[in-house]
Amino acid sequence: MKVDDVYIDSLGVFLPEWLSVEQAVADGILDPEIPRTNGLTGTHAAGDIPAMDMAVSAARAALERSELDVEAIDGLIHSAVNYQGPEGCYPPGYIMRELGIGKVPAQYLRQGCNGMLGALEVAIGQMTGAAEAEAVLLTSGENFTAPGADRWNDGFGQSHFFSDGGMAVLLGADEGFAQVRSLSSGVLSPLERWHRGNGPLVEGKPGETPSMPERAQQFNDTEMPLSEALEKITLFNLDVIHQSLVDADLNASDLAKVVMINMDGRMLEYGTMMPLGLPMERSSFDFGRSVGHVGGADVFISLEHLVRTGEVGAGDNVLLFSQAPGWLCTASVVTVLNPPSWAVTPR
Repeated sequence: MKVDDVYIDSLGVFLPEWLSVEQAVADGILDPEIPRTNGLTGTHAAGDIPAMDMAVSAARAALERSELDVEAIDGLIHSAVNYQGPEGCYPPGYIMRELGIGKVPAQYLRQGCNGMLGALEVAIGQMTGAAEAEAVLLTSGENFTAPGADRWNDGFGQSHFFSDGGMAVLLGADEGFAQVRSLSSGVLSPLERWHRGNGPLVEGKPGETPSMPERAQQFNDTEMPLSEALEKITLFNLDVIHQSLVDADLNASDLAKVVMINMDGRMLEYGTMMPLGLPMERSSFDFGRSVGHVGGADVFISLEHLVRTGEVGAGDNVLLFSQAPGWLCTASVVTVLNPPSWAVTPR
């Protein structure tokens, strides 16, 4: 869809302690062959910092960078992949209370690693539709330092290393440093069982349900070879990307940067960059390879870095693209209008 009157007012990031792959290899918790092949160099670990608190910290950073007051926020959309709090808690309510946001609508979105772009899609509807929202805050927070979790070896096919952190995006209807030009999304439902598996849809006893990588492997062994699944996904993803480009009246060659999930560089190159006819230098991989996979926050963490460091400036078009099991993906084109005051080297 073509988008009008939705702007990125500010961005806020919280990333805890950085961990290098070299140290993980030296500690014997990571096979040295894995980073040699996937090209990833590090991740972040928060220890006992709650995921929701990292989302709050990121939101405070975004508000400090903005001229908008907390009172101006008309809605909040929080997204997450991993544990947020005890059963029954409502993360948006916690974040609102911590930030002092008033009695406004708030949604909790569960779209996995597509979460923040999914939240952007919902916010666009709120800002351009009947709700007529003027300012919407998007937040996300992840902490994979949990019992039984393995940030270095749980990634499907060793394609990523899980990372902790928080991200916030403040959207405005009147102005901002970047304009949202388009957004396209879709669900490839024939592949939803790839990560769900063939088990029952009622909760079983602990340990009875195979892990997601195990369920995916079973699907590939019995239902559809991995090569066929990846081909279907690539074609589907590219259709979503192309629709976003068409709606923004752009070609792939008009993109200054393509920002994707922080994962194996080979998958990004062969699945997205090469089909678009773009070199890897125009991707977010050089930065994202050191960050790790912070759920749905990856794309906006990278966008904040690109804007803050001046790697993108006035007039640059940026494609944001994420995907998640289900199989779903979202692509959005944003154009930088004027670098914000917090950009280190604005162009």
